[in-house]
Amino acid sequence: MRPGVTMASADSLNITLHGRGGHGSRPETTIDPVLMAAATTVRLQGIVSRELAASDSAVVSVGQIHSGTKNNIIPETATLGLSVRTFNEATRDKILGSIERIAKGEATASGAPKEPEIHFEERFPLTVNDEAATGRVSAAFKAKFGETQIIDPGPVSGSEDVGVLAKAAGAPLVFWFLGGAEPALFKEFASTGRLPEDIPSNHSPYFAPVIQPTLTRGTEALVTAAREFLAAPS
Repeated sequence: MRPGVTMASADSLNITLHGRGGHGSRPETTIDPVLMAAATTVRLQGIVSRELAASDSAVVSVGQIHSGTKNNIIPETATLGLSVRTFNEATRDKILGSIERIAKGEATASGAPKEPEIHFEERFPLTVNDEAATGRVSAAFKAKFGETQIIDPGPVSGSEDVGVLAKAAGAPLVFWFLGGAEPALFKEFASTGRLPEDIPSNHSPYFAPVIQPTLTRGTEALVTAAREFLAAPS
């Protein structure tokens, strides 16, 4: 756990690229949106590596590409599904502007009949932990579990919407992460330098936290935090 900015803001958006469909045997009569989508996807990966300062943190991921229904038909459209993670509004604005510029530029380069359509699906704000409340919970956790069991992981590029709830409720936010990996496996990969790649994370099909002691420790953490604020005897 950590005070202040804990997790990134997230933007989810879809880009529909327009081409001209036709038979796969005669691509010269078409404007191929699949090729357009592929070129756009590759180009988008240059935003973080080439348009942001090394001191900035951000992620641009293309999680979906949808186009076509048949192997020998060049379709009319292709759609990209993007996820963008940023830690401040200036970086967010820059990246979203770059995405729009690249999508329109690739469409123009391909001779698309019209500009891409960009639709925003959802947005999560930054997850910002209240500093005073986080300090209280951290002290309570250290007293309960030991000093070495609580670490500051630094800002995480994942996102959460719990900040919306905290703001609506007018309550201080304290969001923490709970370890759940097999300790022996974690130790092995740490010694070989293969962390974090070989430890499956959430959304991985291989994500399988060890039930115990994860479940018990998580319950104890919730109770400890609640007691800290309810002033109940330990």
